[in-house]
Amino acid sequence: MKSFLVIVVLLAIALGTGLLTSALRRYALRRSLIDVPNTRSSHTVPTPRGGGVAIVACMLATVPALAWTGLIPYHACWALLGAGGLTAAVGFLDDHGHIAARWRLLAHFTAAGWALCWMGGAPVIMLAGQVLETGWVTSLLAAVYLVWVLNLYNFMDGIDGIASVEAITTCLSAAALYALIGTPGAAALPLALAAATAGFLYWNFPSARIFMGDAGSGFLGIVLGVMSLQAGWMQPELLWAWLILLGVFVVDATLTLLERLHRGEKVYQAHCTHAYQHAARHVGRHLPVTLAVGTINLCWLLPIALWVGLGRLDGLLGVLIAYTPLVVLAKRLRAGRPETT
Repeated sequence: MKSFLVIVVLLAIALGTGLLTSALRRYALRRSLIDVPNTRSSHTVPTPRGGGVAIVACMLATVPALAWTGLIPYHACWALLGAGGLTAAVGFLDDHGHIAARWRLLAHFTAAGWALCWMGGAPVIMLAGQVLETGWVTSLLAAVYLVWVLNLYNFMDGIDGIASVEAITTCLSAAALYALIGTPGAAALPLALAAATAGFLYWNFPSARIFMGDAGSGFLGIVLGVMSLQAGWMQPELLWAWLILLGVFVVDATLTLLERLHRGEKVYQAHCTHAYQHAARHVGRHLPVTLAVGTINLCWLLPIALWVGLGRLDGLLGVLIAYTPLVVLAKRLRAGRPETT
């Protein structure tokens, strides 16, 4: 009976997000909130944007309910509401106009600081079997980590369905890990986010009828980042497991950023040189690349994350094993480099 109730709730979340996305699509069309393709785009058809607000609204309504039922602690609830709400609000304003990069970055660090204050700073870090002491340095690194996850999610939301599939498979994988280590209650939050994102994916699956927009992608990034740090507070190995699950986005975005810095490019300017964008142009469609990301997450990253989360493999070693082929693949796909002529 309890499992049936959980399924009903998750379906209700997905349905609610889907219906709200439909309404947002009509709103975007009326207000001419359209992404028009240009030389830096990975799409060819003018498409409404801003549909990710549906994910934001449904999750901001769900998180307090999870706290009220005892499925997440109240400090995590306030961390997610404040950080997620601020990030989404700044993204929404940027979707409707333009906010200078420095002000967006200030808001992102404010959101990260808010989340860390409510969570009590950075979690304990286990490195080579040794527990590292936490302090202001690790909290600062945790803030940088949250801001980076937030922004890399925005960077990686460039082809149909990829950001949604990444969030869904990562959350389902985390839920499976929590169940296996004997804390099934912790799976409620990632399952709720997976359900909300699935409702949006119905409209965003290739070929997309609406795009997520900065409000949605930034929100997903900060929420996934906060959940990963929260997992570290539960059990140090779980933070490493989350880093493994986020590997596709972390590797592609980080290598692309480093390559563009090396080339002296302005990294805050829009571009289309991520590995996944090169791959989409090579195959001529978005769908195979989006499905490949989901397959890598479930068939490669999930088993390694489970091994780390169960304490059978050192966390740092697990990350190195998981990331190595991803780095090789991203390099082969010329991450951060312009198209050859």
